[in-house]
Amino acid sequence: MKLQLLFSGRIRPIGAPVPAYLITTSDATVLVDTGPPRDRAGAHRTDPDERVELEPGEDVPSLLGGLGVAPGDVDLVVCTHLDPDHAGNHDVFGGAEFVVQRRHHAWAVSDAGARCGSTRDRWDRPDTRFRLVDGDTELLPGIELIESSGHVPGHQSVLIRLPRTGPVLLAADAIPMTAALDPGKRPVFPFDMDEDEVRASTKKLVDLANAENALIICGHEPSNLTDLRAAPAYYD
Repeated sequence: MKLQLLFSGRIRPIGAPVPAYLITTSDATVLVDTGPPRDRAGAHRTDPDERVELEPGEDVPSLLGGLGVAPGDVDLVVCTHLDPDHAGNHDVFGGAEFVVQRRHHAWAVSDAGARCGSTRDRWDRPDTRFRLVDGDTELLPGIELIESSGHVPGHQSVLIRLPRTGPVLLAADAIPMTAALDPGKRPVFPFDMDEDEVRASTKKLVDLANAENALIICGHEPSNLTDLRAAPAYYD
């Protein structure tokens, strides 16, 4: 099993990466999130309200193509959540099964999920195959989904047990930065919806990482660009 980090643009103005993750096992190719919409590449040059600085070729489908991975090669897409910078290219992977927390899917398709609306046509399609899960779930041997609500209802993180690197916890937006690793003192960011759940999920993930001696990869930590290995490099 190996893990590759795909950095698909940067959040303005803090320069924090927008990640997706490719997990390759002997039995399946798993993509965690699909990044900001590919058709928004270059939009930051003319639209001052564009939140993500995405250059042509930095979208997730293009990054996968550079690794020799075609959309049809992806078996499973794990949706940490359906915010636009995480679900902007779901439509490219029509042959995959999309794994999402049941609570999050119900919220996202309701009026309460209007914040996901700009890319709804990418993830809410008649031919989309969803696998709705409830709470902490083993996805595949060595890959666990960890319910971590607060940023949005039904957010999920991913724990991967790599043979040489050891456990890696993809916290996603439950812990977006290393400055948010302290459950009691962490900032609550503007897009976090429920402070109590944010703090409870932070504690849950930090306790899990400590118990597993896991590397925590925070979702939008600026130093990830320099401190972590980006694809084509990998963790195994």
